[in-house]
Amino acid sequence: MVEYRKATFSEVEAIHRLCNHYATLGLMLPRSRNSIYENLRDYVVAVEGNNVLGCGALHFVWDRLAEVRSLAVEPSKVKTGIGREIVRHLEKSGIEKGTQMFFTLTYQPGFFSKCGYEESDKEKLPQKVWKECVYCPQYPYCNELAFVKVLPGYQAPTNKTI
Repeated sequence: MVEYRKATFSEVEAIHRLCNHYATLGLMLPRSRNSIYENLRDYVVAVEGNNVLGCGALHFVWDRLAEVRSLAVEPSKVKTGIGREIVRHLEKSGIEKGTQMFFTLTYQPGFFSKCGYEESDKEKLPQKVWKECVYCPQYPYCNELAFVKVLPGYQAPTNKTI
């Protein structure tokens, strides 16, 4: 039975391996061990026994705004619902903290469409979203697509507060 829960230190290597497997295929951006350790509280894992089957992170960016990132599923478990369930857990956690808008920057638009996200112009996202871009290997030529899920009642922060 697959269990979904917050990641622990003992799972950093598995998270690193999963994310960077897809990064070598050009399907997502790489994650350093240091980045995973620093953001471990953001991660959820899908585990069966001692095996990490998938991971994802929810990174809070600004007022009621959070990014779904580092979503990866063991290749043999793709299309089994694990990725969608990880997204569901991340969103639930975000909603509990008051998040009203989720976004992702992705090379996998079909998956996020199936999760209820809609494609958006990257320039419509608040500038706070881009603070980590200077560390990205794709900077300044980002070719990821932006997808958003906006919950009812969300009001975007004004540029004055960003």
